[in-house]
Amino acid sequence: MSRSASNASGSVVIVGGGNAGVSIAARLRRRGVADVTIIEPRQEHVYAPLQSHIAGGVADRREVVRPQAKVTPRGVTWVRDRVVSVLPAENSVELSSGERIRYDQLIVAAGIEQRWDAIPGLQEAAASASVVSNYTLDLADAASTALRDLDSGTVVFTQAAEPASCAGVAQKPMYLACDRWRKRGVLDRIRVVFVTPESSPFHIEAVASELRRSLDAYGIETFYDATVVGVRSEASEIDIVIDGQTTTLGYDVLHASPPQAAAGWIAESGLHGDDGFVDVDRETLRHRRWDNIWALGDVAALTRIRSGGAIRSQAKIIADALTRPRRRRRYDGYSETPFTVTGRTAVFAEFDRHGRLQPSIPWWRTLYRERRFTYLMDRRVLPWVYWNLILRGRA
Repeated sequence: MSRSASNASGSVVIVGGGNAGVSIAARLRRRGVADVTIIEPRQEHVYAPLQSHIAGGVADRREVVRPQAKVTPRGVTWVRDRVVSVLPAENSVELSSGERIRYDQLIVAAGIEQRWDAIPGLQEAAASASVVSNYTLDLADAASTALRDLDSGTVVFTQAAEPASCAGVAQKPMYLACDRWRKRGVLDRIRVVFVTPESSPFHIEAVASELRRSLDAYGIETFYDATVVGVRSEASEIDIVIDGQTTTLGYDVLHASPPQAAAGWIAESGLHGDDGFVDVDRETLRHRRWDNIWALGDVAALTRIRSGGAIRSQAKIIADALTRPRRRRRYDGYSETPFTVTGRTAVFAEFDRHGRLQPSIPWWRTLYRERRFTYLMDRRVLPWVYWNLILRGRA
């Protein structure tokens, strides 16, 4: 259901119609909340985790995109506009059209913004055929073709610094491409370089150890604690800084991960904490200053490592708080990052806010190890669950 902004109002207003926004709206509707509004400007809904599979050449664009109208829960009003400000003292949000929508409860599920212009030359380079990414659908499509057709040369993969939306997934297309090149017998003719601001492949050593085996097996050259400071597409070069020293890398293909940050209107509206994200209690997801404002997903200041896999737990917290407050459910910081390391296997990291392993099957403590089972979960099961259960408030 779609209406113009001037006709839309609701007891619950949700900013953002992605995973977090649609799933919490569906839960609230199933709990009997009658007046729910989603504000979302995009007309296409994208299942972002599969963009890495597209970039790696093992998924198709058609699996990833559906019309926003089709995924908006029945009975929810969809306003096709963009929020430019929240006015907490007035219990209203202002849209780019100039319209205002009042709320009794506000849920901020606006995600995180990609800042391609934050690195000199990156935005211009992204318009060239030699720069691709798993962070946008079009660039993921371009990555699939560019990596598939390569027979020799240098490919540089970069990982974004935190905060980022599941920063580690930048590694997925790298491993998938290497697996394909190895099967084609051309891997030894391709220099593969991985550049990351982190000091290891992952912040949990047990998971990092699994990933190092893949890095070593593929012969990937790694630059840890590295900051990307510039891209020169005309020269096909990228500059990185390690310990104050600048190193220049040439590339034939650059798989880039853009810097990311909270939308500017969050700070301008006074909703932010020290990091610019929505300042909520990390257990209740309620705003620290405004009792009728909540946040979940990448936009919330909850954990250092963000991922879409954390949203399901977070949505339950807010849904219970608004409809079953006596349950007093608390968010424990659960998050997950899957790494497809071959076309058949994956390393599936599940962890809490303290960096401790937290497998969803409690008795399977080694679930994080490279397995065929977790690849099938990431590639087949979770997409089906997303479209058929999560977006309908059933999981």
